[in-house]
Amino acid sequence: MRKKPHNLAVLAAVGSLLSALPAWAAAGQNQPGQGQTVVTILPDKNAPSPNISQQQLNVKVNGKNAQVTRWQQLGSNAPVELVILIDGAARTSLGTQMDDIAHFVQGLPANVSATIAYMQNGQAALTGPLTTDRTATLRGLHITGGVPGISASPYFCLSNLAQHWPSRNRETRHEVVMITDGVDYYDGVRHYDPEDPYLQAAINDSARSQLIVYTIYWRNIGRIDRSMAADNSGQNLLTQLTEATGGNNYWEGYGDPVSLQPYFEDIERRLNNQYELSFMTPSGGKAQVESLKFKADVHGAKIDAPQQVFVVGSEMAETQ
Repeated sequence: MRKKPHNLAVLAAVGSLLSALPAWAAAGQNQPGQGQTVVTILPDKNAPSPNISQQQLNVKVNGKNAQVTRWQQLGSNAPVELVILIDGAARTSLGTQMDDIAHFVQGLPANVSATIAYMQNGQAALTGPLTTDRTATLRGLHITGGVPGISASPYFCLSNLAQHWPSRNRETRHEVVMITDGVDYYDGVRHYDPEDPYLQAAINDSARSQLIVYTIYWRNIGRIDRSMAADNSGQNLLTQLTEATGGNNYWEGYGDPVSLQPYFEDIERRLNNQYELSFMTPSGGKAQVESLKFKADVHGAKIDAPQQVFVVGSEMAETQ
């Protein structure tokens, strides 16, 4: 009888090796994924920022438990890059808010570099580089032309900004304040479409560039007869965008706000209560945007974490 090779011994060795590997490796994936994002945790007003440890966190990426590898509060020295993105089709009555916008820019802390951009023909037209020179930033502030449809789609413009962010510094927070009514004239004017492809593309691009997006509702001129359905659609799209990126949507019914100052004050408070979250997830390999669920065992605080994050393989993360 011919002797068989040592198949049983080989299989036993392989089985021992597989049992020693983590679940993601035994399932055939080459490496875990890594990601990084910013989480905002707002304490009750007049309360100090909560002291939250890594052990109080629960993080899931694409439905799977993720390992937190870094968690720290971002203090007043942590750099921020901020773009105020104004819809070029906004009603010229936005001119009444120029003082509020200027006051917000002038009051930004020293760790924030800022610039102003306008939504024009599907692009974010920057008025200057990111800078801590407030006077230079405010040279780009002007009343919009209020031309119907000049912005094409606010989501085209946000995607363009995300893809061409005006710096290559990956060590900073990237924050955007959009002033627009959120109506997408290419999809969903007559009704709210949660699968609006241009919104989805903007969310994907924002996640890849790690943008935190805040939106302030201001009604556009509109290139067709406006309806409550269009306004409702725009506001829902903006809410969807800000929840996906960890920001916030500011609006007062279907009319323009009397003042933007309360919104800017809230944004300033958010910039002072942000944390850096780095994690490792078993869904590694291909670099892609994944869903994130973040929970923290903390009472009396409001948590805003992005619902979409960009995950890359470990090797790719080391080369970035």
